Amino acid sequence: MLVGAIVVVCLLLLVLGFLLPRLSRGPQRGVDRTLTTGQGIASKTPGPLGRLFAKPFGTSRRAADKSAATGRRARGKIDG
Repeated sequence: MLVGAIVVVCLLLLVLGFLLPRLSRGPQRGVDRTLTTGQGIASKTPGPLGRLFAKPFGTSRRAADKSAATGRRARGKIDG
């Protein structure tokens, strides 16, 4: 279920980054803040489990950032 939600968020950020590059920064920051909070909470788990639980949040955050950047970059190639 969580994987599906991240895929949907990435697709939304990609489309938003392509259609409205400047306005896509706010939703990207919101996703970043949410996933960073989750990563911080998960990392407080003791021992190696903390790294294990925090890793999916960091990976998802990087994927969302990359998706939004790809949409803006594609838009830049069309306009420029």
